[in-house]
Amino acid sequence: MQMDVLNTETVHAYRNRHMAYRREHVWEQLGDADYLERIGAAKLCRTDGLLHPTVAGLLMFGDEYKILYEYPEYFLDFRELLDPEIRWTDRLQSSSGDWSGNLFDFFFRVYGKLVKDIKVPFKLEGVVRVDDTHVHKAIREALANCIVNTDFYLPRGIVIKKEPDSIVLENPGSIRTGKKQMLKGGISDPRNKALMKMFNMIGIGERAGSGVPDIYSVWESQGWVEPQVIEEYSPDRTILKLSFVSTESIKASQKSDRKKVTEKSDRKKVTEKTQMQKEIILSKMQPNMKYKVEEVADWLGIGRTRTRNLLKLLVDDNKVTETGMTKMKRYQIR
Repeated sequence: MQMDVLNTETVHAYRNRHMAYRREHVWEQLGDADYLERIGAAKLCRTDGLLHPTVAGLLMFGDEYKILYEYPEYFLDFRELLDPEIRWTDRLQSSSGDWSGNLFDFFFRVYGKLVKDIKVPFKLEGVVRVDDTHVHKAIREALANCIVNTDFYLPRGIVIKKEPDSIVLENPGSIRTGKKQMLKGGISDPRNKALMKMFNMIGIGERAGSGVPDIYSVWESQGWVEPQVIEEYSPDRTILKLSFVSTESIKASQKSDRKKVTEKSDRKKVTEKTQMQKEIILSKMQPNMKYKVEEVADWLGIGRTRTRNLLKLLVDDNKVTETGMTKMKRYQIR
C-alpha cells in the first residue's frame, strides 16, 4: 500500500498528543513521512526503495475500509448498556462510515465514554485541579492491552461493553504468556509490539508486564470486586471484566441471603411441627366427645396458649367444632 492510505487527521492528532506528552521531542520538526517511519508506522521497502505503511501503521492510522484489505475480520464495537429496556444507550462501530474506524480514534473515543461517569476526588497540584486518578490509568491500561493483544485475523473483533456496574473488554486471541503468568506479571509479550510502542510513546500502556497486576491492585484499593479474566476457545477470545461493585455490598448481600434461608428454614420447621401437633390432636379426639383446652394441652405437653392456637387452626380448617364461651369452651372432632 501507499502512504496515502493513512488518515492525515489521525496522524496529526497522534503527533499532537505525543508532543504534549513529550514536549520539545527531537522528532517534533520532522515531516509526517519521516515521523511515521521513526515510530514504526512506515518502513522503507527493499525492492522499490519507497516508504510504505506497516500493518501496525495501517491499523493505528488507516481508514477502516483500507484496513479491511489486509484484515477482512477487522471490527471494533463499543456498546453502552445502561438501560435494560433499550438494546443499547450508545454504540460506536468501526464500520459506520462516519469516522475513520482506526485504532487510535477508537481508543480515545471509547476511553472518553468509559470514564465519563467515574467520580474524581478533588485534588490540586499547585493551583491546577488533577482530574486523572489511578482508576483512569487502570482503564487506559486495560483498553490498550485489549487492543495490542488482539489477533485481527480472527472473527468477532474487539467488543467493549459499558454496563451500569461494570466494564467488559473482549478481544480475539489467546493470552500469549498464559493466564497464570499474566496475572502474576513480570513478563511482557504483546501480540502487536509496534502498536504497543506507539501507545507507549503517548504515555499509554506498560512494557514491564505489570499492567494487569496493577489493574488488580487498583481495584483492590477501591474495595471493588476482583477483576475477572475469562478465556474462550475455537475461536480464541480473551475477556476482562472490571466490576464497580464493592466487596462489602457483596458480603452484605450474602449475609442477607443466608439470613433469608435460615428464616425460611425456621418457618418450614415451625410449619412441620404445627402440622404434626394438629394430627396428634385429631388422632386422640373421639367422636361425640368434647374436650377442654387443658386436656388437649396434656396430650401434647405444651402450654394452653399454644394449644388454643392449634385448636383455632383446626376450627378454621373445618375439622373441629367449638362450643361455649371463654373458660367453658369445648372442642369436638367433626
